[in-house]
Amino acid sequence: MSKNITFSNTNRKESLQKAVNETYDLIVIGGGITGAGIALDASSRGMKVLLLEKGDFASGTSSKSTKLIHGGLRYLKQFDFWLVKEVGSERAIVHKLAPHLVIPEKMLLPLIEGGSYGKWLTSVGLKVYDILAQVSGEDKRQMLEKKEALKLEPLLPKKILNGAGYYAEYRTDDARLTLENLKASLQFGAQIFNYTNVTDFIYTNEQVAGVKFRDTVFDDEYSVSSKYVINAAGPWVDELRSVNQSKKGKRLHLTKGVHLVFPKEKLPVKQSVYFDIPDGRMMFAIPRGKVTYVGTTDTNFNLDKDNVSTDIADAIYLVSAVNNMFPKIELELDDIISSWAGLRPLIHEEGKSASQLSRKDEIFTSDTGLVSIAGGKLTGYRKMAERTVNRIAKKMEEDHEVELEHCTTDKIPLCGNDFKKFKHVKKYISQVFEVIQEDGFEQYDAWYLVTTYGKQTESILELYANIKTEMPKEKMIRAEAQFTIAFEMALNPLDFFIRRTGRLYFDIESVRTFMKPVFEEFQEAYNYSEEEIESFSKDLEAQINEHSNFSLERD
Repeated sequence: MSKNITFSNTNRKESLQKAVNETYDLIVIGGGITGAGIALDASSRGMKVLLLEKGDFASGTSSKSTKLIHGGLRYLKQFDFWLVKEVGSERAIVHKLAPHLVIPEKMLLPLIEGGSYGKWLTSVGLKVYDILAQVSGEDKRQMLEKKEALKLEPLLPKKILNGAGYYAEYRTDDARLTLENLKASLQFGAQIFNYTNVTDFIYTNEQVAGVKFRDTVFDDEYSVSSKYVINAAGPWVDELRSVNQSKKGKRLHLTKGVHLVFPKEKLPVKQSVYFDIPDGRMMFAIPRGKVTYVGTTDTNFNLDKDNVSTDIADAIYLVSAVNNMFPKIELELDDIISSWAGLRPLIHEEGKSASQLSRKDEIFTSDTGLVSIAGGKLTGYRKMAERTVNRIAKKMEEDHEVELEHCTTDKIPLCGNDFKKFKHVKKYISQVFEVIQEDGFEQYDAWYLVTTYGKQTESILELYANIKTEMPKEKMIRAEAQFTIAFEMALNPLDFFIRRTGRLYFDIESVRTFMKPVFEEFQEAYNYSEEEIESFSKDLEAQINEHSNFSLERD
């Protein structure tokens, strides 16, 4: 996967015109992690695939999760053993597919007086978790005494702490994981476009036989034919089922999850902690680079799905929860440097609260043959894709007498993964640091590049070497922008700062500092007018304000 395949919007009109003149085996609607997984699975089995995403890739749920590939410990409390077993097993597979993106992260579960987990139940629960998730070696759970727990995390509440469980999870960047799945599918011939809004379906003999969509960049309308269509639109699944007149029976139940980001010095946890909130829920505090982020909330959502934001009440709730668990910390709203809020497209169950709803995925097939996939978790995306594509593959083999390959996505390394093991990732970070430190870069910069791009860092360093400016950090971000424009279909600066790099969340100051050079790169690549650049600038300023301003005077 070391060779970069051109994946760019710079010749968008020609690419779209060429793509719609083809007939596909499968059209996938939705460029989040589920759609990306389906595109890779289907194309790698030999299907001719077109994926259409109405916004930017991963712009919905798939850039706004807790960013953990985790085994779902809390689902043991709901006796959802099947889900724990599946997602637990999937962690190891996804880690192998992208060790630079899916990074081992030890998790501390404090046992406190009156908390959700007692010592005996936690010990047994984590043991069951290890067995179901097939955890081995040093990742196996440990039970820690109070003194051991405080040594690992001195900020824990000494007075009420009884000990801790200590177990393995994996941290990721959800948007990057989505993107690298999409890019991996290119090698199998998949055609993929962002900013293409599906508006209707085409029917032949009362069966779905393609879609109509609008290119929202040039405002052009297209129709394209396909044997089968999968609706993997996340929170928008039911809208497309309504267009197809097949929204019957089960429906989505949307819940909102919010995360806050703090400078590491304001919340200096030494490692990830999964802890009690006074209302009986649990939340995470996760150190990442220069920051620590916390979350998540789980509240019902019935508003505009295209405008999901963190409100003051969300922020107060999370800040209070952190201050309650870490008595030495006194966070205030002004300490928040960034945030994100996303929707979970769960399956509605009568009488259940938001936090009680199952995270299992379900597949619906309409009378007209539209296949819709909803629910599920980031961790289980690959198996969700496999189950969905199995359904299409079976029908395709029956209808068209073809023989398709079986699912092999557990063996297809994602882009940037030229590593055999995670320790090789660490070694590569050191190698990159050796190369860039003479230009004044820090260890963090090498870590950021490798855990964002993997071995694709080499392409960025090649671009970096050819940029003529005397300021190394500006040179590097220009190189990143050039790479994402040429090989990751970034269309505008918001795609870059939010989904391609995560800078709006994890390094928001760099967004403010490097707006101008990044805008210049996009203007040069796409020949944007001054008016268009001004519009992007206003949009980005609005995003910065929405994600970071939590003063009580905020509108």
